[in-house]
Amino acid sequence: MNIFTDYLASISDDQHRAKLADVLGWVSRKFPGLEPKIAWNQPMFTDHGTFIIGFSTAKLHFAISPEKAGIEKFAEEITNAGYSHTSNIFRIRWEDSVDFLLLERMIIYNIEEKADYSTFWRK
Repeated sequence: MNIFTDYLASISDDQHRAKLADVLGWVSRKFPGLEPKIAWNQPMFTDHGTFIIGFSTAKLHFAISPEKAGIEKFAEEITNAGYSHTSNIFRIRWEDSVDFLLLERMIIYNIEEKADYSTFWRK
């Protein structure tokens, strides 16, 4: 997870930094075939050159992007988990717990759904 060291160091709140480091580490361990990278100054994971999931931070939350298709597929589960969302991201408040099962299902969905993609983003 060394690729994320500088990004994590830029998060001034120790608890926020530790929480995101935990989430990124979990993704790396659970999905060792995904490539961790920083793009657009955000941590993300790709598979065969296509975007799978990305993360960003804000004062009150961190955001997860499974792309619009992932939000649409899991919108009800996102809401039921207590998270807010837009058409492209969902937000986990720093004080909220992470629904790792939901995150796992989103990542698996994107890996399987984009298995034959040759582009970074869905078209």
